[in-house]
Amino acid sequence: MPSGSPDVVIIGSGMGGATLAYGIAGSGARIQILERGEVIAPGPDCRDPVAIFAKGVFRPDEEWLDGTGRGFNPGNYYYVGGNSKFYGAVLFRFREQDFEAMEHEGGISPAWPIRYGDLEPYYSAAEQLYQVRGDVAGDPTEPPHSTGYPYPPVPDEQPIAAVRSRLETLGLRPFSLPLAVDIDRWLDGGQTPWDAFPDTNSGKMDAETCSLAEALKHPNVAIETGAEITRLITAPGGRIEAVEYRDRAGDIKRLTPRVVVLSAGAVNSAALLLRSANDDHPTGLANRSDQVGRNFMNHNTSALLSIDLRRVNDCVYQKTIGINDFYLDDGNGGPPLGNVQLLGRVSAPILKANLKRVPSWLVARIARHAIDWYVMSEDLPDPDSRVRIDGASRIVLDWRRSNMAPHRKLVARMRRVLRQAGFPIVLSKQFDRRTPSHQCGTVRFGDDPATSALDPFCRAHDHANLFVVDASFMPSSAAVNPALTVAAQALRTADHLTQTDLAA
Repeated sequence: MPSGSPDVVIIGSGMGGATLAYGIAGSGARIQILERGEVIAPGPDCRDPVAIFAKGVFRPDEEWLDGTGRGFNPGNYYYVGGNSKFYGAVLFRFREQDFEAMEHEGGISPAWPIRYGDLEPYYSAAEQLYQVRGDVAGDPTEPPHSTGYPYPPVPDEQPIAAVRSRLETLGLRPFSLPLAVDIDRWLDGGQTPWDAFPDTNSGKMDAETCSLAEALKHPNVAIETGAEITRLITAPGGRIEAVEYRDRAGDIKRLTPRVVVLSAGAVNSAALLLRSANDDHPTGLANRSDQVGRNFMNHNTSALLSIDLRRVNDCVYQKTIGINDFYLDDGNGGPPLGNVQLLGRVSAPILKANLKRVPSWLVARIARHAIDWYVMSEDLPDPDSRVRIDGASRIVLDWRRSNMAPHRKLVARMRRVLRQAGFPIVLSKQFDRRTPSHQCGTVRFGDDPATSALDPFCRAHDHANLFVVDASFMPSSAAVNPALTVAAQALRTADHLTQTDLAA
């Protein structure tokens, strides 16, 4: 990129920032991406479950506080490509009903300022960009598609094909998960699952390997790694005047772009806006509505291990089917319960990392005979569930769980279903609140500046040249993985930017 200040600074190279960079790269605008992390280099740790799950070699050297003031190490990753480097690559569209107000047992999931039809073309574009494997006809809750998936589904391994058949016999409608994985390339790199394993351009389609790689083919796009943002600086009138950051050498630098796009993730984006408070904006930037940091959502999730000692699970990757029979209602016309999908294969080393006190021989036996499930229910927005900053500018994540009764019902329902499907033992474990893997909601978008921080194109109501494009914008969490919705909204915002602020 030529010298001088860029036209656009994008903070973060995860699903939101990288996809938006791809979307505006053809505009000719000079685009500088600032990423706190570095590229994950290929190496033996990338396919070693002990290194990943027991030793935590990829986890950040960072401590956040929970709502009681206790410190914890968050499951938040800082690498080029962001959290998508470790994601399960499930790229769901939200259902049409997720954009409308929906009544849950625990309260109301609010309507969005846009509808499914506004995002549908961008869902299709994102599925093409991320090379999704799937089957539009497989899931009865699947919303309308203007285009089909670009590739057929990732095939079931034999034990999963058998489970799919048994679930169908019970009257359920298991479907093939929409997956951004080239399974042949992935397995060429090692016989491991991909879920929670880092991608090193080895077959998982993530923010770095798809959208960022395409964006960087343009000479007007550049990325600087090792760049930790310290604050955003405003000018009179509210525009963002400068982005201040600490580079890899520890020096403080500033850029003065025309447009700033904040895509650091729902926790860190909110934290940066709060840390950037000044005399004109004493409660933080974009926060006239007092919504920044509020309404943190993270899904209510549990793992289920369905065990049949008569059968061996010799799957490598496992994660190919989902169940949405209880997504729009409880199966009997009552309030929704949520989504069920397979986890990546939980091998003995992975299980041992979570069951440290259980003897290794017993862990190995459980893993050999278990099929592993991920049960996910919607977390409803609560203004007291929030990201804050303590006196030392450390992140406080005070997550207030909501809507837990239907989650417990979904776990109980699936325990019964799996027993009926031939698994006499079903174990469950709820994921704790310290893993913000589906973080969303802290800088919500909407039409009313009194109740939202961003407009429907993710432009800050208070700062004409600031956009926040990650899962922060979401006013509800739905009950499926948010990554594709973030990518679709990033493409929608990119179109808006190209036609407005970056128009020639």
